[in-house]
Amino acid sequence: MSGILEYKCPCCGGAIRFDSAAQKMKCPYCDTEFDLDTLKQFDEENLEEDQDPAWKADNVTQGSEELDGERDGLVSYVCESCGGEIVADSTMAASSCPYCGNPVIVLKQLSGMLRPDLVIPFKLDKKEAEGRLREHLKGKVLLPSLFKRENRIREVKGIYVPFWLYDCEAQADIRCRATRLRSWRSGDYDYLETQHFLLCRSGDIAFDKVPADGSLKMDDALMDSLEPFDYSEAVDFQTAYLAGYFADKYDQSAEDCAPRVNSRMRTSTVNSFMSTMIGYASCVPEHMNIRLRQGSIRYALLPVWLLNTVYKGQTYTFAMNGQTGKFVGDLPMDRGKALGIAGGVFAAVTLIAWLVMLMF
Repeated sequence: MSGILEYKCPCCGGAIRFDSAAQKMKCPYCDTEFDLDTLKQFDEENLEEDQDPAWKADNVTQGSEELDGERDGLVSYVCESCGGEIVADSTMAASSCPYCGNPVIVLKQLSGMLRPDLVIPFKLDKKEAEGRLREHLKGKVLLPSLFKRENRIREVKGIYVPFWLYDCEAQADIRCRATRLRSWRSGDYDYLETQHFLLCRSGDIAFDKVPADGSLKMDDALMDSLEPFDYSEAVDFQTAYLAGYFADKYDQSAEDCAPRVNSRMRTSTVNSFMSTMIGYASCVPEHMNIRLRQGSIRYALLPVWLLNTVYKGQTYTFAMNGQTGKFVGDLPMDRGKALGIAGGVFAAVTLIAWLVMLMF
């Protein structure tokens, strides 16, 4: 069997892909739509066939060829539609043929231990991502004018990013020193009374599906900024959801990502317990003992739109949550505009100060 999978329309033979608006597979040539369940059996059969014995695991399966450069992280596949060569890195799980544009899925990246447990399908399309970028640029008075032009968008890609989802329970004992102030005036004297308290909190807190991206290509801060995802819309993984999008397998294991998640859980636990200590002028933690109980870990693919723009030779990357539409990304600043605004503010303050002096 071939090392890559392409979904073909049974009506016209064209390559079909997942349509985020219809939440179905759709042929762009004859507009025929297919429910995901109708492709599920076909999906499972292909994945079962791809589970080769261990001694074949490092070989690219029949229908594709390895490049001599695979040792450098590159792999070559042959498109079943046009015969073109698809060159990708070793983590690619879904892409498109650079010659005919048909979506392709690399089966060996999604079988066995590499098969995701869950996927959140894309709900928003490329046009929505481009529109959100234009909205993101509005009202930014310090933004360079040239940066706002639409032709500055160099690339827009819908990517299923690999994430680890952690379930965990935390037991915590936290002790804080707190103060409460009371002031009053009597006669010619002002009084300030400071009361000191020792606050103790103990209890359990549960965490469900705490995410951490498992891709070295993705900036952790950028991915964290796209939260939250609505995991109630997560479904069991099927390769059909990947058709028409890009996807990578994880290159950071759950163990590699665990320290970052543990730190996040500990911080959230402290903040949750501290939020119950209200009505005090100050509250300083004195002792904290947080014990995390390991729960389940699931592997999921989450939808992200990445947009790249170029300005003065520098690339700016923006990201949009492909489910909720949350948009994040840094913007350049026009120094000339900034200096002009600062000069205007200074002149206004100076004029007001001069008028006040005249009044007195």
